[in-house]
Amino acid sequence: MILPFTAVVGQEQMKLGLILNVIDPAVGGLLIMGEKGTGKSTTVRALAELLPEIDVVAGCPFNCDPDGKVLCSACAAELAGSGTLRREKKKMKVVELPLGITEDRLVGTLDIEHALKRGEKRFDPGILADANRNFLYVDEVNLLEDHIIDLLLDSAAMGKNVVEREGISFTHPARFILVGTMNPEEGELRPQLLDRFGLSVTVLSIREKELRVTILKRRSAFDLHPESFLADWQGEQDALSGKITDAVQRLSAVQITDDLLDLLVGITLALDVDGHRSDIVMVKAARALAALRSMNAVTRREIADVAPLALNHRLRRLPFEDVGSERRKMEEVLAQFQPPDGMGNP
Repeated sequence: MILPFTAVVGQEQMKLGLILNVIDPAVGGLLIMGEKGTGKSTTVRALAELLPEIDVVAGCPFNCDPDGKVLCSACAAELAGSGTLRREKKKMKVVELPLGITEDRLVGTLDIEHALKRGEKRFDPGILADANRNFLYVDEVNLLEDHIIDLLLDSAAMGKNVVEREGISFTHPARFILVGTMNPEEGELRPQLLDRFGLSVTVLSIREKELRVTILKRRSAFDLHPESFLADWQGEQDALSGKITDAVQRLSAVQITDDLLDLLVGITLALDVDGHRSDIVMVKAARALAALRSMNAVTRREIADVAPLALNHRLRRLPFEDVGSERRKMEEVLAQFQPPDGMGNP
């Protein structure tokens, strides 16, 4: 059994970053930076457990969406032949990527045993196949080899995995919610790789005494009587699950005005952020947050709320500047764009 998502104490930015990626996976994943023992993996697994089941093609090892535009080679052939795809329901899950993983294990390769026994070439799926339409959790992502990270992020950006090995060409969808964790004290990610994560948060151990006591009480109650604990939180779980489902359905209708786009670009220009990915991510995250708040249009409030998540890992510190100077500059810039009291949603 997994601790309910709504029972997780604190770490609101981390929880918000995860939820925004569920509402719109195109946000681009979440990088969680900070120390161990702060509930990162527990929170990710709890959110996966909270979400409703998804429709998949029955028997498909790649969890293909029967209504999706991108299908694996096998499902595409079946659809072309019969005109329909059988459906079944599946629960989302968290797929973990181990350190030391090889390229073949990640993307898939030729099934050698099948080839030797039957003389037929067959594709052996990798972890990206299992991760499609699920959470892909990478602990200590900064310790992965660079070429593995590149493959991972390329697949996440394209939404599909194309494998060509020993005369086999196979394509399958690879749309997953990428969640990476790292402790900056153990090594940094290259700026080019940091930029590929849509959002980021920094998590720290909770220092407030009352909240730490609350964590102990909830954890003890869950460990002693998990069934009754889950029953006590079921109402809040159902409410949040319904809210996320409604946000997913509402997302396509959420509008953002040209004035707000101008405001958003003004923030990234003032902070001298490289490239355009930060602008795109902020728009997607702001629309997802507006949908979560049951709104049909983005306000200044949503932009102000998602900006730190989209910009934290993209800020640059100039030579000889103090550590943390880039964060202070971001706070100063965002303060200029904060909505007046009463404007937008709290």
